[in-house]
Amino acid sequence: MIWVFVSIITIETALLALSSIFAYRNAMTIFRVQDAIEDSLDVLDKRYESMSKILKIPLFYDSPEIKRAVDDIRKSRDAILHVANQLTSIQEEEIGNQENNQEG
Repeated sequence: MIWVFVSIITIETALLALSSIFAYRNAMTIFRVQDAIEDSLDVLDKRYESMSKILKIPLFYDSPEIKRAVDDIRKSRDAILHVANQLTSIQEEEIGNQENNQEG
């Protein structure tokens, strides 16, 4: 009878160790993704500032190519802002979920 309990405890311990290994691997992956997102947000912020400075310079030439280039820069700047806002909102939702889980 005691061998049955020892066998069950051994199997449960092995399963616990296995699930702990998977949880650790997933946590490390999440941390690496979070670091990559934070680095990307820093780069996006710098590019957004740079493009905003360029767009503040007045145009003295009415060439359609230059106007198109400025319009492309403006659209790229807006796209960068949109991506950064999307990434930031995802992080804010995760922080809110974590706070709700800690309170409950």
